[in-house]
Amino acid sequence: MSEAYGPGATIEVGPSKAAARIRAAAVEMFAERGYGATSLRDITARLGLSPGAVYPHYKTKESLLYAISLEGHTAALSAVITRDSPVAVPADRLERTTAAYVEWHAVNHSIARVVQYELRSLSVAHYRKIATIRRKTTVVFTDILQSGVDTGDFGIADVEAAALAISSLCIDVSRWFPTRHRRNSTELAAAYVELVMHMVAARTRRRAPKVASKPPRC
Repeated sequence: MSEAYGPGATIEVGPSKAAARIRAAAVEMFAERGYGATSLRDITARLGLSPGAVYPHYKTKESLLYAISLEGHTAALSAVITRDSPVAVPADRLERTTAAYVEWHAVNHSIARVVQYELRSLSVAHYRKIATIRRKTTVVFTDILQSGVDTGDFGIADVEAAALAISSLCIDVSRWFPTRHRRNSTELAAAYVELVMHMVAARTRRRAPKVASKPPRC
């Protein structure tokens, strides 16, 4: 996945292969142990590097978490935007974006779990930057839901609450996926689309739910 997310973002994420290896190892360990129980020394030990090897790329553990958060949240937003089609009917748009958001969190469950559930460990400044990206994702769903209400396709009274519920439902996939009975991300996405369409009391559906032909990855 490209690391160029906008002005200055490449530097914040870390453009080198070494930085990418450090992030990948950190994602694994943060997902397994939790951010608080993992040290930079633990991460470098898993990579077979000296403790000082991480510092040219990330000065602190928090800056490493921020880079991972920037990478993950931007990828999730990109997955949703890529699948959206503003000229389509609201029901079709909601099916596409919901499927994309669910599937991204399923396929990328390790990094998704870290970036969605370790937000409290970010500094105030870094949290605000990540919150901006999160809001952009929420806005996509809010706009689709509002369009559906305006056209009479959706029967919901509180658009913002519905957008929050849909986002929370999709995000939570990363907390438990995969399980013995749920291992197919595409089938899971289709099932969640059905749940969401019932949630919004969709009255107009032009075609069957569409999901990405290839699971979106970071």
